[in-house]
Amino acid sequence: MLDTLILSRIQFAANITFHILFPTISIALAWALLYFKIKFNKTGDSEWSEAYQFWVKIFALTFALGVVSGITMSFQFGTNWPGYMQTVGNIAGPLLGYEVLSAFFLEATFLGIMLFGAKRVSQRAHTVATFLVAFGTSLSAFWIIVLDSWMQTPQGFEMINGQAHATNWIEIVFNPSMPYRLFHMMTASFLTVTFLIAGISAYRYLRGINPVGSRALIKLAMTVAVVLAPLQIVLGDMHGLNTLEYQPAKVAAMEGIWQTARGADAVLFAIPDEATKSNQDEVAVPKLASLYLTHSWDGEVQGLDAFPGAHPPVKPVFFAFRIMVGIGLLMLLTAFVGFYLVRKKQELPRWLLQTLTVMSFSGWVGVVAGWYVTEVGRQPFLVTGVLKTADAVTKLPTNMILGTLVMYLALYLGLIVSYIWVVFYLARQSGPVKTADDARPNLVNRPIGA
Repeated sequence: MLDTLILSRIQFAANITFHILFPTISIALAWALLYFKIKFNKTGDSEWSEAYQFWVKIFALTFALGVVSGITMSFQFGTNWPGYMQTVGNIAGPLLGYEVLSAFFLEATFLGIMLFGAKRVSQRAHTVATFLVAFGTSLSAFWIIVLDSWMQTPQGFEMINGQAHATNWIEIVFNPSMPYRLFHMMTASFLTVTFLIAGISAYRYLRGINPVGSRALIKLAMTVAVVLAPLQIVLGDMHGLNTLEYQPAKVAAMEGIWQTARGADAVLFAIPDEATKSNQDEVAVPKLASLYLTHSWDGEVQGLDAFPGAHPPVKPVFFAFRIMVGIGLLMLLTAFVGFYLVRKKQELPRWLLQTLTVMSFSGWVGVVAGWYVTEVGRQPFLVTGVLKTADAVTKLPTNMILGTLVMYLALYLGLIVSYIWVVFYLARQSGPVKTADDARPNLVNRPIGA
């Protein structure tokens, strides 16, 4: 039944799914732009100027969509989830305020200099502005992840008359899951941008647009990816062990483990059946789950039976986790193959270029799947152990939520398609810069789409 609770959850999921796509790119892309800028200042090589000039357009477009979708999402705290701010607003409100005041204003202020100030300020000032924008995007991500992590593993508060009041802001900010979630998400952002740069550069290389510069960016991207892809797997394992300690029901759903057991099997594939509390068509490796979760072949792993009525829906978490891991492994394989070929081959194989092009937005798939694991895996709680999702939902009529949901979905679908089309359009339109002297006056000051 599509009641108010289910429709509100779907609507918020649609908003967060759309919104997270753009900060995931803008966070790491800002640091990539800073790298391009420093390289150009240091070497005078026009290829780095051309890279900055091209990618800053995509950054501006991405930043704009991230801001707009973030504002829309924040309204839903009042329209769809009034019980959230009523219960934990004393903690969530300041954290969101810190994000706006210390990060968003920083980004927005220096973004203007970064985009339009190349011929109006010195090269040093322009580089500093680029750094401050990059720092602002990361600081913004920090505060949002602090809030989300606190919702997952709440600490440093007490409940008074049904409301959460802070008792220790250090414990709130540095709650048990925050460091793991922060590094895992930031690495995901850099991997997403690494494959985006590699994919778009491969697309331009195939079309004969600035082949020297495109090849340099592919080489850079593959070098970064070959470091970050295995690092992300290690960080993911550490994050998973932290989740096992503080949110064992989420891990049980991720692994598809229904019964508490010693020597638990690692389920590679199955179709979870909540009606029978079992897995259909299961393919599993004996005792492997106990080994990587407890570091013992006979370690005990809690199953979903240990959390009657208090565990997340299994199918979404189970399949989202496997999609996330699958994308991560694909990135790992592509990174190693690409790194080898780009260093050994003067002329890059066409199949590699086509593969990278197809994988341009593969990071989005992994990030969205990971967020579904995180957010759906927290159910039935909005704030773990403090506030249930059903207790925070609006009392607005179902037809009103359904109408806005359809409108959101249609708008978001159109914007995502348009965004991807514009990125590839810019890739086709942007030609190489000839010399450093030619590049310097036009470093940034072209309008988007020019």
